[in-house]
Amino acid sequence: MHRLTQFQDGLIAALALLGAAATLLLMLHVGVDIVMRNIWNAPIPATWEIVTHYYMVTMAFIPLAWVEKTGGMVQVEVINGMLSPGVMRVSDILVAVLGAVIYGALFLVTVQAALRSTATGQFVMANDVMVVIWPAYWLPPLGFGIAALSVAVRGLRLTIGAKP
Repeated sequence: MHRLTQFQDGLIAALALLGAAATLLLMLHVGVDIVMRNIWNAPIPATWEIVTHYYMVTMAFIPLAWVEKTGGMVQVEVINGMLSPGVMRVSDILVAVLGAVIYGALFLVTVQAALRSTATGQFVMANDVMVVIWPAYWLPPLGFGIAALSVAVRGLRLTIGAKP
């Protein structure tokens, strides 16, 4: 169990670096685009396309596993105060199983979309500039897959009685 948790933590740390890099690159890219557009009237071509297809997708899907691991997802605790610790544990296990199934399904659907996009070499045109976007289709499956792992590990830890 300890090795599985270490593996999960390593993946989450790598995703955190990827998300941080995307955030910094977004700020740098847009900042330079604004300066170039306003001072030299020469914006960076396809900035909007790169921002929407790469940076924003990375920032939306990559942090899912970290949010799940830290318990940062939205939780509705209407009846939690009325549940006994044992029933609460069962509820948490069921939520983890359901979350893993949902993230797993999202992983499979987004992998299929990524495979189609990769096979066709999907791109967009922005003022005569071809922007290849098929690699960005692999970001959601990466986020969903590791989120599924994170939730499954939490459920497993709850099941064996370890601290979540």
